[in-house]
Amino acid sequence: MASGQAADMSLMDISKIFSLLQPKEEDEDGEQCQALNDAVSGDNAALLSELLSQEGYRRCINAHSGWGVPVTPLRTAAALGHLKCVEVLLEHGAEIDSLDVKAQTPLFTAVSGKHLDCVVALLKAGADPNGSPYNNCSPLLTAAREGDVDVLRELLRFGAEVDVRPKVPEWASNATACRGPLYISAVYGHLDCFRLLLLRGANPDYNCTDQKMLARIKQPKTVLEVCLRYGCGVEYIQLLIDFGADVFLPTLIIDKTTKQNEALLLLLKERVCPKTLMSETRLAIRRYIPVAIKEPAIDRLDIPLILKNYLKHATSELG
Repeated sequence: MASGQAADMSLMDISKIFSLLQPKEEDEDGEQCQALNDAVSGDNAALLSELLSQEGYRRCINAHSGWGVPVTPLRTAAALGHLKCVEVLLEHGAEIDSLDVKAQTPLFTAVSGKHLDCVVALLKAGADPNGSPYNNCSPLLTAAREGDVDVLRELLRFGAEVDVRPKVPEWASNATACRGPLYISAVYGHLDCFRLLLLRGANPDYNCTDQKMLARIKQPKTVLEVCLRYGCGVEYIQLLIDFGADVFLPTLIIDKTTKQNEALLLLLKERVCPKTLMSETRLAIRRYIPVAIKEPAIDRLDIPLILKNYLKHATSELG
């Protein structure tokens, strides 16, 4: 009997949830909201502009509507990649960082859909490049996972946190909480994103500097160790070395099953061969420059172009 009651209650709870997600028929602004959504869904920017010229429709510009997961017109336009509609809605005062029931902002959905033009439009209009603090993921983590280097570049240009972590409660923290953009781009094999993140100041020893994290996780993995374990290739190892990763952090277990590949040999060689003075100087200068202004600051230095390019890793060594 008790189990039957529990099942009934579960069904009742599920029914209640679905009823809450359905649009309210008695909503007096329902027709206006639907008209806005139809215009956005159909990518009809002219009609959308005409509707928003009327007070009744402007009241609904930030309304959440639609069956299932109610969303704002701006969220719909961003998710579908309808740039003109995004621009019209922003011109008429749409709330740029409005949240849906998943705590996703319009920018987050534009990044997920790989709609670069919408991403740029939202960022220029003032969207938070880090997304919502209430969502576990972030636009930058999403772009790194998808390997969308152009979207990643724009997010970083507008101030996205380069070493952002998934947002999970402290009591739920585990190794997953360590998986930042650099880690994810390596695991998914996105070398261009991996390099861009390092250029924009990502910590090459990510996972091994946060004392609170170290206290909760028994064996945190450095990005260098992850690259070795996933067979990311020598290019990833070389980049981490060039950007100052501590080559002594990974614990290497050499046995009969260990593949002696080029990447591992490169790391072992680096452990016994010190960096050149030029490499150490480049690392020291880059560490001194704040993450947010590395590229502009380097361009303003009163030094020859060849040295600027070296500081920006456009050339590997100077002859």
